[in-house]
Amino acid sequence: MRLLVLGTGVMAKNQLDHFTRIDGVTVVGAVDTDTVRLAAFADKFNIEKRFLTLDEAIAWGEFDAATNVTPDRIHHPTTMALIAAGKHVFCEKPLAENYPKALEMTEAAEAAGVINMVNLTYRNVAPLQRAREMVLSGELGTIKHVEASYLQSWLVSRAWGDWRTESTWLWRLSTGHGSNGVLGDVGIHILDFAAYGAATDIDHVFARLKTFNKAPGGQIGEYMLDANDSFTMSVDFANGALGVVHASRWATGHLNELKLRIYGERGSLEVNHNPNGSSLRGCLGDDVETATWSDIEVPAVPTNYQRFAEAVMTGVQPDPNFRHAANLQKVIDLSVVTERDRRELKV
Repeated sequence: MRLLVLGTGVMAKNQLDHFTRIDGVTVVGAVDTDTVRLAAFADKFNIEKRFLTLDEAIAWGEFDAATNVTPDRIHHPTTMALIAAGKHVFCEKPLAENYPKALEMTEAAEAAGVINMVNLTYRNVAPLQRAREMVLSGELGTIKHVEASYLQSWLVSRAWGDWRTESTWLWRLSTGHGSNGVLGDVGIHILDFAAYGAATDIDHVFARLKTFNKAPGGQIGEYMLDANDSFTMSVDFANGALGVVHASRWATGHLNELKLRIYGERGSLEVNHNPNGSSLRGCLGDDVETATWSDIEVPAVPTNYQRFAEAVMTGVQPDPNFRHAANLQKVIDLSVVTERDRRELKV
């Protein structure tokens, strides 16, 4: 697979640390409007072809697939151009700024017959994959209740940098700079974590969003700090289960932690993922009577990057695809409406 990298920021570096280790993958070109950043990136990864616009790269055309690592609002126009050129696309999350744009990208990719995949990175968590397998196999019986949380503490800690002075973090707090807050940034991750692990879709949603005061006048320099910092969400799943999902950047003591609890009539599972690793625990069989939880060993799983490369080489569409990401974006969009109108909405 000949791969083009569109956008050469921090996430692109993280991606290439994976893609460059995959047999059969060759990174043949890179695109960025920032000449200095482009040169540094291309030099680091020994990429010969360098383009300042996507149009130039498409005109050159000597690539099979592209990884789209541009800012969120650029995903739609650039992905549409790549699809029109018949290129397979691996897109960073969120797929688009809103559901209508995400749906347009989905329908275009499906009509063109190109491989399309969204980098929901927590699909790489092996315990999540194993939990889903156990749910699908019926080991937990009928799922009744699901809890999911995504907790970060970078608004109360400088472990990742100082959000008060660094644009890398300030833009995430400002709707005027393209942020949909914690809901748009990590909401898609925890919604996928919950629905994928519980092997079901979200059917109804009711959400509350909260923006806390963080600076005098709610502003630092050019950044109006008006994006949501925390959300809570109650959901009905398509399999009949009730769910509670929440996320916050004010979770003191949690650098970056995802947790999923799945409660079934015959057993329960708990998935934990944080910077120190991942784990899966279960309360199953006779242990249900004594509420005894045990660790469950989990084998390694292929990464999103490996699965995308394999899909391009074999022509078999992988998951999570654009349609799945578009459906998650619909939940996010409707969550904003439920906050405004104080009512539950069907997805």
